[in-house]
Amino acid sequence: QDHKCSCVVQGTMATQDSGYYDYTIVAPEMPAMFDGMKLAAVATVLYVIVRCLNLKSPTAAPDVTYQDTPLNRFLLKSCPILTKEYIPPLLWGKSGHLQTALYGKMGRVSCPHPIGLRKYLPMQDGATATFDLFEPMGDHRTGDDVTMVICPGIGNHSEKHYIRTFVGHSQKEGYRCAVLNHLGALPNIELTSPRMFTYGCTWEFASMVGYIKKMFPHTHLIVVGFSLGGNIVCKFLGENRTNQERVLCCVSVCQGYSALRAQETFLQWDQCRRFYNFLMADNMKKIILSHRGSLFGSATKMEDADLSRLYTATSLMQIDETIMRKFHGHNSLKEYYEKESCVHYIHNVDVPLLLVNSADDPLVHGSLLTIPRTLAEKKQNVIFALTLHGGHLGFFEGAVLVPQPLTWMDKVIVGYANAMCQWEKQKPPCQKSGNLNTPCPEEKAA
Repeated sequence: QDHKCSCVVQGTMATQDSGYYDYTIVAPEMPAMFDGMKLAAVATVLYVIVRCLNLKSPTAAPDVTYQDTPLNRFLLKSCPILTKEYIPPLLWGKSGHLQTALYGKMGRVSCPHPIGLRKYLPMQDGATATFDLFEPMGDHRTGDDVTMVICPGIGNHSEKHYIRTFVGHSQKEGYRCAVLNHLGALPNIELTSPRMFTYGCTWEFASMVGYIKKMFPHTHLIVVGFSLGGNIVCKFLGENRTNQERVLCCVSVCQGYSALRAQETFLQWDQCRRFYNFLMADNMKKIILSHRGSLFGSATKMEDADLSRLYTATSLMQIDETIMRKFHGHNSLKEYYEKESCVHYIHNVDVPLLLVNSADDPLVHGSLLTIPRTLAEKKQNVIFALTLHGGHLGFFEGAVLVPQPLTWMDKVIVGYANAMCQWEKQKPPCQKSGNLNTPCPEEKAA
């Protein structure tokens, strides 16, 4: 029996003979409504990606606040990275969250492994401070002996990738590096007293700086602090002006300046800050519980009830109230934050001071940045640099996707330090760091 088969080929009806049956193949036409829904879904996904990755945000040079002085003009000219456009990786570098997450999880790309010596310093209260000492890989460009004294971020130490990257870069530029290991932060070092690092305790950092000054009597010091470490170094310099002797300059990156003001912002969901608060609290709990044998017991200030409250804590403020403030006998959380914040000491710092923050740092609320900006407007020795992107201790650079091994942060700190060393080198001997009490010839004549 003859049958006919009909089909639609590219919109044209064709007929073929077949010995079995008739059939028609018709190319299905997608309904217009379904097309619209598909396009809307794609548009929505693209919009979310663009918004989350902040792709429409422009790149720009840092917003630099400073007073017009010969030193500041020299520093900005000799460290041009401070005034040039900072270009983060194209696809993800404009997101402060991704910059922060990449720093937190991976640290750095192609991280070096600098080799140093671990030093142990006994403290008066029975604690043992530790720091790692790394010698320079060559001579400094000025021929001088210069040491970076470095204070890492919360719960960090010399083995963190961002610290190792910075140390490796500094060594190649001729700097000796001394990196403080926060008390209790190293997993393989036991506490020797019922105390660990706190938000603003400067005892361990002061002990390390004292050791460096004693062992290297002719070295100049560059003081560097990251995040919580920035608070500690600025507080250390401002607590006593003798702490500023032989210090060429100080650089603080991504600190919040006032713990009392910061605690209010850490309870807000804006920029997911409450979520970051939870993550950092969880990390702090792990550090504290790893030393529970030293911190909790009849011979300590902590009680079993404190340990129970620690287990249920979901924020840094709860941990500070339950545990941290008691290490130094503060009567309240407010007192603890007031006494340990550098905002009450930083105005006493007279050495050149570079304060660096990022506008998209999810941990440091924008309201806190009025502190460094106002300081730079009032004090001639302060430069405040605010980048548009960078997150919290991220500051990755790169073309499209893969970041470079060195970050903008590493380059700007070493560039600023190099400029300060050059400025110091060209000064008259009577004005050099460490000779503040030696009068210049014109002063003698007067």
